[in-house]
Amino acid sequence: VESIRADGGQAVAEVAAVGPSEAADRLVARALASFGRLDILCTNAGILRDRVLWNLSDDDFDRVIETHLRGSFTCARAAVRQMRAQGDGGRIVLLGSISGQRGNFGQTNYAAAKAGIAAMARTWALECARAKITVNAIVPVAMTQMVATIPALAEMAAVAARGEPLPSAVRKGMGLGLPQDVAPLLVFLASNHAAHVTGQCIGIGGDKLSLWSHPTELRVAYRDGGWSAEAIAETWDSAVGQRLEAFGDEIQLPPTPKP
Repeated sequence: VESIRADGGQAVAEVAAVGPSEAADRLVARALASFGRLDILCTNAGILRDRVLWNLSDDDFDRVIETHLRGSFTCARAAVRQMRAQGDGGRIVLLGSISGQRGNFGQTNYAAAKAGIAAMARTWALECARAKITVNAIVPVAMTQMVATIPALAEMAAVAARGEPLPSAVRKGMGLGLPQDVAPLLVFLASNHAAHVTGQCIGIGGDKLSLWSHPTELRVAYRDGGWSAEAIAETWDSAVGQRLEAFGDEIQLPPTPKP
């Protein structure tokens, strides 16, 4: 808040553990009390509780879902109610993740929440279109404090912590940058220039900007009378299963330049 004010902006803080409806209602009420109206919501709260499936506790699963998925739902619901009452549109920007798009080892809870957020963005874009409220999801790749806890990124996290620029191979090849690299996309989606952009998942990180595809049928086969298990087995490799889709993304850092 202080840094925003120091740069000439206006900001207030409302400390709340997102998830419960009461917290979302309190955040919206604070915005209205401070600024008189609500035009833009960005859902950016997040936690990690990474465990492989067989080691994942109920509590670790529930806490991540509560913060990411339910928190996005309750905050968006409260915001959209206010925007509809105002009657002149608005912007909802949700935070997704590559884990939600492709899956990631050890992130059952996080991937499920982020995949749900992408689905909610598409659904809400349909529901809110008449009210001129756009809904999109950003799929960021940034060296946040949360991301810095991933062991494979420890070296790059140390580089960022020292205030040194990330290598070009990281910013372009991995599309990994700093949080401030993500902010311009949020500003764009909140602007009048993006009034026609809704229901999209848009990636950004480092020097990379991308548009993610929606899930779609890649190959289709038909059989008169329907399919038996035997018929599927006979035709699988030559029909819909001839090339399976990739899943997950292994983090591969570029080689360290030799001195």
